[in-house]
Order: sequence, then C-alpha cells, then structure tokens
Amino acid sequence: MTIATSTLPIVDVTGLSSSDPEKRRAVGQALRQACLDKGFFYCAGHGIPAGLIDAVFAETRAFFDLPLETKELVAKEKSFCNRGYETLGGQTLQAGAKPDLKEGYYIGLELPEDDPRVVARKFNHGPNQWPADLPGFRPAMRAYHAAMLDLAERLMRGLALSLDLEENHFDGFVRDPLAILRLLHYPPHPPQAGSDELGAGAHTDFGGVTLLLQDEVGGLQVFDNASQGWIAAQPIPGTFVINLGDMIARWTNDRYRSTLHRVINASGRERYSIPFFFTGNPDFEVSCIPTCLAPGESPLYPPITVEQHLQSMYSKTYVAA
Repeated sequence: MTIATSTLPIVDVTGLSSSDPEKRRAVGQALRQACLDKGFFYCAGHGIPAGLIDAVFAETRAFFDLPLETKELVAKEKSFCNRGYETLGGQTLQAGAKPDLKEGYYIGLELPEDDPRVVARKFNHGPNQWPADLPGFRPAMRAYHAAMLDLAERLMRGLALSLDLEENHFDGFVRDPLAILRLLHYPPHPPQAGSDELGAGAHTDFGGVTLLLQDEVGGLQVFDNASQGWIAAQPIPGTFVINLGDMIARWTNDRYRSTLHRVINASGRERYSIPFFFTGNPDFEVSCIPTCLAPGESPLYPPITVEQHLQSMYSKTYVAA
C-alpha cells in the first residue's frame, strides 16, 4: 500500500499566550482550518523546553531497556487506577486485528490514597507506580505532565476561539481533568507480519485532545478521507502532533474530526513515542454545541459524561478492563 507524504498543517500557537486578543483569535482561525480538514496538525511555538523533552525521552528509553521481570514489578494490573507498565500485546486497538505490537507505561496526576476521589474509587484516579533504581524518572515525568496540562489548557482555549465561542467556554471540561501520560515503545515491525499486525491498530482517540511527542523514527499514519488513503505524519523537530478525540467530535456534531490513525514501525529500529491524553473532567457532560448545528439539524450523539465514555472505550480495547 502506498503511503502519502505528510500534508498535515503546522499551527504556531505562540499567539495563544499573547495579551493581544487579536493574536489569540488568529491562532483560533488557524486551528479551525486544521480541525475542519483532518483533525490532525503539528503544533509549533508551544514553549515546552527542549531539555525537558530530552530528559523524558532518555528516561523512557531507560525504563523500556529494563528486563521484563523488573518492568513487571510495576505492572498495570497491580494498580486499581490503570497506572504502570503494560506488556507487549496488552491492548488491541483495532477490532479484528491481532494485539498491538507495543509496550507502554501509564502515568497520571499523582493523588494520595486519602484523596476523596481515590477513596470513592473514581475511574482512573489514584497514585502512580514508579520504577525503582531510575532516580530521574519520576521528577522528569511529573514535570512533563504539568507542562502538558498547561499546553492542553491553552489549546482548549484556542479551540473555543476556533468555534467562535468565548475563550473560557470549555473551562468546566478543563477543570480537574483526567490527563494520562503514556510512554510507548514499538519494537521493529516483523518483516513477515500480516496486514492484521500493527504497532497500534487503526483507532480514534477517546478524549478531548492528544498531544503526541514522537522521536525521529516515524511510523504514525493518519487516514485521509479525501483520498481514502493513509498519510505518513513524519516527525518535525520542535513540534508536537495534535489530534482531536471523540469528545470534540461529539461536541461539534462531527464538524471537527476525530480521525483514524495507526502506527506501523517499518524503520527496522526501536521507536518511542509519548502521547498525552487530555480527557477532561470525568463528571462533565458532553453534549452538542448548539451553534455547531445547521438549521433543522439534530445532534448525532446523546449527552454523555466523560467518565461514561472512557469506561466504554476501555472495555472495547482491553479484554480484562
């Protein structure tokens, strides 16, 4: 199958941090074009320090280089809130395909056992698991998680502007959000792998926005509705790949796209990527934005809380969820 060269737009979001409302609105308009097209774009001007990015990649590689028995000491199955190590083949994102050829590690907001949300066992709330003997791992990941939260909040303000809404329109969704940092390692793709074996099967993301940091290896492919083919989203230094999740599609009655994407690591090298899934406040109810409806048009989706939607999606991709 021929994979096209990337045609994803690059959006410089520097203006979202400006005190000038016109500069913020200009970024909103650029985001609008990207979201109406493919729902995927490269994000430049984000302000995340290169040193922090380098540290996160170094700690990610160090963790996945550990022996399997060491990684399994912090296995996700030992956590009541889906934190920790996920073994190779632990998830199947594409229905009917074989398990994904990747291993991962889940990190969320650190909450103590006596936090009321943890006591109530709210979905995906609780303490992280941290590997022993990697002293730089925890501080790097916590600093990066905080930086990604800030960037995600800026992007949500930009998305509000892109829809001609007030900048604070999504504040209820942004407040006390579920936000998961996921470290991923893709071994080289087997040369004789069948079409149903992928690094990550074709899927849309569950939540609000995904902020993807990818290394120089490549392998991310985005489905293009216009050509009915796949586009290779090649790494561009200094950028993140941003894509919209199902929550945004529901909100906008599919005006904005939550686009299929997949990973095939055909490079012959190890591939590492670090997506940050900004999912929003679990109690927030997502229902269609009235201004996204054409005259006489009805919402395509019923209202649903973030937590209800997430639990449904997890149950489809994890056998034992």
